[in-house]
Amino acid sequence: MQTSTLGKTGLEISRLGIGLSETGFNLSKAEEDQATQVLNTALDRGINFLDTAACYDLSEEQIGAAVSHRRSEFVLATKAGHFLPRNEGEDWTAEVITNSIDRSLERMKTDHVDVLQLHSCTVEVLERGEVIEALQRARDAGKTRFIGYSGDNENAEWAVNSGIFDTLQTSYNLVDQKARYNLLPAAEKQGMGVIIKRPIGNAVWGAKADPKPYEHIPSYTEEYFRRGQALQADGPLPDEPADRILTALGFVMANDVVDVAIVGTQRPHHLESNIEMMNSSLPIASAAVDELQARYDRLSDNWEQRG
Repeated sequence: MQTSTLGKTGLEISRLGIGLSETGFNLSKAEEDQATQVLNTALDRGINFLDTAACYDLSEEQIGAAVSHRRSEFVLATKAGHFLPRNEGEDWTAEVITNSIDRSLERMKTDHVDVLQLHSCTVEVLERGEVIEALQRARDAGKTRFIGYSGDNENAEWAVNSGIFDTLQTSYNLVDQKARYNLLPAAEKQGMGVIIKRPIGNAVWGAKADPKPYEHIPSYTEEYFRRGQALQADGPLPDEPADRILTALGFVMANDVVDVAIVGTQRPHHLESNIEMMNSSLPIASAAVDELQARYDRLSDNWEQRG
């Protein structure tokens, strides 16, 4: 497994991580064995970066049940900021952040996380400062080793330019490339660890229909699918891999600023396939990467990053 250093944190991590929204949202309590298999397969095959969030339904409980006894084997990142249950209280208060991290530690059966991230809040919230101070207090209390920001567009730009955060998690993939213009270079300049969410673009590249991975958000991939269709209209890429997932993953991994790409899956065989691609099929041809960038630059009309 390829490894990297997560920016100025110094944490040594696998360059392929696993995002746990899919297991959290799509697997029920009765399917806990499947979540356990996904998590343990990831660790057994060399993935050591787990990314979740307090609002990803059962995901934190799944970590606690499945791999808390293997805590020394992985770097653990979670996110905070939303009042839970969702839409039943005010988001983005110091109290919500404090309660969220305590709840997360209890659910994941650990005394600390490695990275605690603000979950896509706005510039206005960031400028008020109370949620940042709550993260810093959690760090000072030993509940997290580092603090980060997860988000996109102008909100992420504020977080990066503030110099406050150790890591940035942001969207970047072959149909969502806006981050390469200024966000990723700025994060690199700050020495931030760069965590990429949605790196395979929810598998829209080469798909004949919208994949619709989340029943509770049926429109989640509509815009990505539309973009994919537009970019593919010019025909095959030069030296394009036969596997469409490899094309997507290879595009992201070609960017040296990327420390880790978190790919979510609820199916162990998909996880195994992703690991095999990382270990034996990368890099993809630079001609394919260059053409994807050129098409995006020509067609995107400043497409907004999608969270």
